[in-house]
Amino acid sequence: MNPSIELLLEVLDQAFDAKGWHGTTLSGSLRGVGLKQAEWRPSPRRHSIRDLVLHTAYWKYVVRRRVLGETDRGGFARGPSNWPAAPERTDRAWKEDVRLLKRSHAALREVVAGLSPGALAHTSPSGAWTYREMIHGVAAHDLYHTGQIQLLKRLYAGR
Repeated sequence: MNPSIELLLEVLDQAFDAKGWHGTTLSGSLRGVGLKQAEWRPSPRRHSIRDLVLHTAYWKYVVRRRVLGETDRGGFARGPSNWPAAPERTDRAWKEDVRLLKRSHAALREVVAGLSPGALAHTSPSGAWTYREMIHGVAAHDLYHTGQIQLLKRLYAGR
């Protein structure tokens, strides 16, 4: 495999579910989180863990579609875009949201693994970012929200 593609896959995985020097991954931050904790908000206008799970799943979906050159709208399992709403407040639905995140990661990873090295320099339909920047950015996005989830878990425990 090309070293650039291999490195991007490593970065994606270290942010999501593989061992990384930085500590907890996005997937790891969700271990043991039940519905009540996932939906808790520190205040009414703040996001919950569940919001962050759906948000990160959505952006993995967006990056995958941009890299594939797909420009049509729609298709993500939840709406509205960017901050999708949870479909229902049940344990089953919460577990499905976590599975959606894992599927979004796997689908993005599959697309990245299939890229040619030259494709990394291509830009998104808007022309603002290269595929390399978007892929690296979605890993950073995972880590950013992992930190928020870890903080929310601590706040929830101390309330």
